[in-house]
Amino acid sequence: MSNIIPEKYLDLFGKPAFGFLATLMPDGAPQVTPVWCDREGEDVLVNSAKGRRKDLNMRRDPRVAITIVDPVNPYRYVEIRGPVVEITERNADAHIDRLTKKYLNLDSYPHRRPDEVRVVYRIRPEHVAGMG
Repeated sequence: MSNIIPEKYLDLFGKPAFGFLATLMPDGAPQVTPVWCDREGEDVLVNSAKGRRKDLNMRRDPRVAITIVDPVNPYRYVEIRGPVVEITERNADAHIDRLTKKYLNLDSYPHRRPDEVRVVYRIRPEHVAGMG
């Protein structure tokens, strides 16, 4: 068990590798959503819109897990479990645009709604495991 993401998985954060984010519903049931993600230091960053199910879940219960899958080899992945330690709207629009460049090779997020408030969630790894 490690709280540091092993070097051999760091390349996944430079690829358009989808993360599968698991949050907890109010009744304790798991809810999983594919997400774009990146990292800052040892923390994993995820971006979403305020009011979405994953947003509501993480605000209520910060315990999450995210599995990031290699787009070239789906049998290679890293799983990270830990709490959401920060939820912020600060620089969230710039963050979604950076992720858009990585995942779609576009300069700005094309699915933004006029009333949408973007949010960044900082996940602090407490358990890290992987395959491949």
